Amino acid sequence: MAVVLGIDVGTSSIKAMLLDTEKSTAAVHAKSYEVDIPRPGYAQQDPEMWWSSLLEVLDWLRIHYREEYEKISAVGYSGQMHGLVLAGENGEPLRPAIIWLDQRAGKQLEEIYRTYTEAEMGSLLCNRVSSGFAFPSLLWVKENEPEIFSKVNKILSPKDYLRFKMTGKMGGEVTDASATGMFATAKRDWAWELLEKSGLPKEIFPSVAESSSIAGTISPECAKRTGLPEGTPVVYGAGDQQAQSIGNGVIRPGKIISNIGTGGQISAFLSEPIYDKKLRTNTFCHAIEGAYTIFGATLCSGMSMNWIKNKILAVEDYGKVNELAGTAEPGSEGLLYLPYLSGERTPHMDPKAKGVFFGMTLAHGQGHFLRSVMEGVTYSLKDCMEILEGLGVEASGVIASGGGASSRLWLQIQADIFEKPVYVSKVKEQACLGACILAGAGTSILPSVEEGCRRFALLEDEVFLPQKENREVYRRGFEKYREIYKRLKDLM
Repeated sequence: MAVVLGIDVGTSSIKAMLLDTEKSTAAVHAKSYEVDIPRPGYAQQDPEMWWSSLLEVLDWLRIHYREEYEKISAVGYSGQMHGLVLAGENGEPLRPAIIWLDQRAGKQLEEIYRTYTEAEMGSLLCNRVSSGFAFPSLLWVKENEPEIFSKVNKILSPKDYLRFKMTGKMGGEVTDASATGMFATAKRDWAWELLEKSGLPKEIFPSVAESSSIAGTISPECAKRTGLPEGTPVVYGAGDQQAQSIGNGVIRPGKIISNIGTGGQISAFLSEPIYDKKLRTNTFCHAIEGAYTIFGATLCSGMSMNWIKNKILAVEDYGKVNELAGTAEPGSEGLLYLPYLSGERTPHMDPKAKGVFFGMTLAHGQGHFLRSVMEGVTYSLKDCMEILEGLGVEASGVIASGGGASSRLWLQIQADIFEKPVYVSKVKEQACLGACILAGAGTSILPSVEEGCRRFALLEDEVFLPQKENREVYRRGFEKYREIYKRLKDLM
């Protein structure tokens, strides 16, 4: 029995999967946690909270799947992207991690673009730097917390910090590094000239490797606490989007992934680092060596549903959410939702954008509001998809991923709005699966990532097809959805 452990450090929870590579069976456990919002525009998390949550998850797996746990032969990671962990001399976190949802560094972002044109940044990074990226967050710390900045030994991504806790080795890898706003994506190396001009010391940036490379082994301290076999190899892993791509089997052109998690993304595989010259999307390194991924990001997709479910309508569970939303007709009788609760990235790159419900009447009830959130989030993803298609990205279908893929109604809404067939993975935790496949391929338990995808990244037989009778209502709704932002932008 060859078992691999895949860990996904998410925004709202940490998950771990035990994958038996011989029996093709998997066990998953998760631990939820919160985002700390100490003031408007801030979003941070304590790295030690991630670690203690991971220990709880591993303890649970150790108790309930002891035989498989004792035979773990490799460990891989996936994690939320863009976050900034500042590690001190001994690896201790110097402050809470500033995560991707954070908007505090607006001033630093303006300074970046006073120094460099968008064209210069695009050519170097293949990306526009946005609020929540590690680059402006690091400059914010440098300016506002100089005592903390002076103690920084290394900057790390969230998953890289937990990997350090397991191995005692600090390092980075290309997928997360390319999402910091400080990385020359096409060269797969730090943008050293940019960092020097920004007054950032070279020594705080970790060396970077490819995702399936071995980063270290389970340390004696970690083995004693977790029961993981000492000396077990740990691969670097990948950002959650790239790990999810592998978990969905998207390791060549042909299909697009629609992910509705805390945030949302439309992503596709690239053989070369093409990017949107208008910088409305992101092009990052893929976990496949020499390959890239392009995606558009919307900040509040699943978070929008969580917000309206818990804070506004107080609906008891997601089964009831789907039941109520299903009572409303396609188009929600003219009620439209813009999911810009924390600003927006693609296509607007506007940290000041605000959420909107438009078209409310006395006829609208709970079901209309819930369905309009599903539709509004999907419209935001269609915004992303149309940009990718305009860049020449072709897709015969869409693989739905994340929590949104657990709702049959939301899957049908995606098929209708995208006007493409929508497929669903048999494994529900695709980022964990991607981390497992990277761990297996990096340690030769699996012959390659491609073989791992062939064996484990399987799709359900059921396909959600676009319903012709809903085409016009959603086309009209999408046109109006786009127009609302244009009309209200100056008031936001």
